[in-house]
Amino acid sequence: MDPFVNEKDFSLLDQDHYTFAVLTRILKGECELIRSNHKNLLVCHSASLYPVWIWTPDHATDEVKKAAWELVRDLRPLANGCRYNLKYELAEYFIEMATGEGLSAGIARNMFVYDCPSPIPPDAVSDGGIHCCTMADAEEAAAIIPYFYTEIGEAGPSYEHCLESVRNDIAGKSFFFWKNRNGKTVACCSCKLNGRFARITGVYTFPDERRKHYAQNLVYQVTRKVSEMGYIPMLYTDADYQASNACYEKIGYILRGKLCTVAIIN
Repeated sequence: MDPFVNEKDFSLLDQDHYTFAVLTRILKGECELIRSNHKNLLVCHSASLYPVWIWTPDHATDEVKKAAWELVRDLRPLANGCRYNLKYELAEYFIEMATGEGLSAGIARNMFVYDCPSPIPPDAVSDGGIHCCTMADAEEAAAIIPYFYTEIGEAGPSYEHCLESVRNDIAGKSFFFWKNRNGKTVACCSCKLNGRFARITGVYTFPDERRKHYAQNLVYQVTRKVSEMGYIPMLYTDADYQASNACYEKIGYILRGKLCTVAIIN
């Protein structure tokens, strides 16, 4: 296994260009761990806060699954609190192996992967409008991000990390608020450009402002914006959050793939 990737790896990932689109972006940044055999196994961990990504081809052999399990068991073990993003067939193997070693592992999160080839205007138009954030909005935006992580049941990054991330997004004109008719921030999201894809992420609406279609209108506006720029809009969602997924589908998002997160289940 090599501690680097090359063009062969990116070609392999293109077999799953929707489900592993974010991994191609992660690999082009700074990573704590990269391991690849450039054939049928790729493991990447960007930072301790985030899940370990494990790519294997569809219908991977037991030999490949075993190699994947032994690699992450030694380098990023579940017992240390690590989580793995991977395909369901590999998840089943990992859970079986973990159980055999006395670990209570299971699927902590089911994920859907969507793209939007043709944005559809929402049926319900919300009051207010989209606001492309400036550096003057950075502190407000950074304070909202931890709420998003709490919503999906994950430990959030530090405020300092959030502020740095937000400033990077703002510099790229890719962090957005939805402000209501009174100028109050009621929802937010950001957009990460990656090759031909534009991944919309961090979609959050304050609890007392929900069911007013703010997030749906915000995502639609950002989706249309990046689509007009020539990118393919996409997003990862919690597969169990049916109401949110239905909102995305109404504005043109189409289900393209499925992944899951394996972790220790208490």
